[in-house]
Amino acid sequence: MNQFGNPTSDPSMPPPRAGRRLHPWPLRIMHWVNAVVMLVMITSGWGIYDDDVIIRGFHFSSFWRLGDWAAWSLNWHFAGMWFLVINGLIYLTYGFVTGRFRKKLLPIRPAEVVQTVIDTLHFKIAHEDITVYNAVQKLLYIIILAGISQVVTGLAIWKPVQFSGLVSLLGGFQTARVLHFAGMAVIVGFLIVHVALALLVPKTLWAMVAGGPRVTANSQPQAHHARQGDTA
Repeated sequence: MNQFGNPTSDPSMPPPRAGRRLHPWPLRIMHWVNAVVMLVMITSGWGIYDDDVIIRGFHFSSFWRLGDWAAWSLNWHFAGMWFLVINGLIYLTYGFVTGRFRKKLLPIRPAEVVQTVIDTLHFKIAHEDITVYNAVQKLLYIIILAGISQVVTGLAIWKPVQFSGLVSLLGGFQTARVLHFAGMAVIVGFLIVHVALALLVPKTLWAMVAGGPRVTANSQPQAHHARQGDTA
């Protein structure tokens, strides 16, 4: 007991263990691999699209395409596909096994989503505690489902004979192409919002590079209760 009546630490007790980084190194590696591969997949996909457009009169400029012509774009697309699928499977396994998805992305409350959108529209996006995802950040991770749908529709387009049952389930080859294109548009929209938010709150970007602050199992609930106390 010190002079202020507060208990002092017992020198015989080991020091408390520092918590893990907000973004452990495996997650950071998977994130940046995915970022590069997604750029390869999107820009090469635009090159493939230009060879047989879905929306008449709509083409992508050569500046945005990966590959001088369709065959080269296909080669890039297939190469990126394997990295995307393998990296994605590792990411999903890591998220479920470690419980990260459950801890970080749940629950999602509609009222919180609406309030976060309103705050963002009023430029109230300080996001002081980056260890806690806001409702919109959680909702944006529905992009995982879009990624899975891209793999499914991509398989149907890639091997329409071998996966004829899947093609029929999707409504035919051309419908599968349209769904694949729509999924790409959703992912591009996500990336635009994701990058914009990262630039508006740079510390979230740096956290994905360096790992961010160290957190413990109890740090997030404590922070949540502290904010509730501040608003009471």
